[in-house]
Amino acid sequence: MARIEYYDDSDAPEPNSLVVAASAVVTDDAGRILLQRRADSGLWALPGGGMEMGDSLPGTAVREVKEETGLDVEITGLVGTYTDPRHVIAYSDGEVRRQFAVVFMARVVGGELAMSDESTELRWVGREEIAGLAMHHTQRLRVSHYLEQRRAPYLG
Repeated sequence: MARIEYYDDSDAPEPNSLVVAASAVVTDDAGRILLQRRADSGLWALPGGGMEMGDSLPGTAVREVKEETGLDVEITGLVGTYTDPRHVIAYSDGEVRRQFAVVFMARVVGGELAMSDESTELRWVGREEIAGLAMHHTQRLRVSHYLEQRRAPYLG
């Protein structure tokens, strides 16, 4: 299923759903960030996805990282909350979504790096490489908030 992300776009369709989602900034010992190239948009993003009824928010991030990358992670902190109503995601099945997204920090505790059908590439990315990647504004903002090493989580 394809998706198109809109931000502050008067041509964006009206949302018809609100989804609680969680993702994680997973880092390795060298400080690189794990990113995935999404199969549905071709853009680079943090691993993450929608919360299920039996999940906690941190549990959602842990589950989604496992499903999308094969890695087991432990949550180590909070980057922030992202609820901007100007960010709309339209899917080819007709869903037009607003997200209440929470981004966590995480470290690898096990598993083997393996791609799922939700991505076409997984890559550990250094700080200097991020600017050159095709990434939606909202994902880039989340990564930049992590890299700023803020004293408090972003609340937006």
